[in-house]
Amino acid sequence: MAELLFYHLERSTLEAVLPQLLEKTLERGWTAVVRAGSPERVKALDAHLWTYRDDAFLPHGAEGEGYEDIQPVLLTTGTDNPSGANVLFAVDGADITGVETYQRCVLMFDGADPAAVARAREHWKTVKADGHDATYWQQSEQGRWEKKA
Repeated sequence: MAELLFYHLERSTLEAVLPQLLEKTLERGWTAVVRAGSPERVKALDAHLWTYRDDAFLPHGAEGEGYEDIQPVLLTTGTDNPSGANVLFAVDGADITGVETYQRCVLMFDGADPAAVARAREHWKTVKADGHDATYWQQSEQGRWEKKA
């Protein structure tokens, strides 16, 4: 059973939070798949991860570039796990099909988007009904993540 973490983005953007979480994932010796809702979002995240900080390097690749099976972080719209990654990051309403092939699934959603919040609530109900361990995280006023459920 996968552990699911729901990250409610209210004070920070996906572009600010995702690189930090990916860095922590790699520090643990894990690999990740970032599943986006569209090819355009994959392309934008790919460009962002190369430039998000001057003093950092986040090794990654995007679907269609080749070597998908050995990427420490793979950006994709697909539902497969070609690298056998430990963690799935689902962003921008991406499908969470196949979460059972991961140790952890991080579903990140924009709190300013009512449709995204509604989708997250539906996913929460589904994964809880399926018996997955799920937790809900929200940012404090200081920007730290706090477990709310």
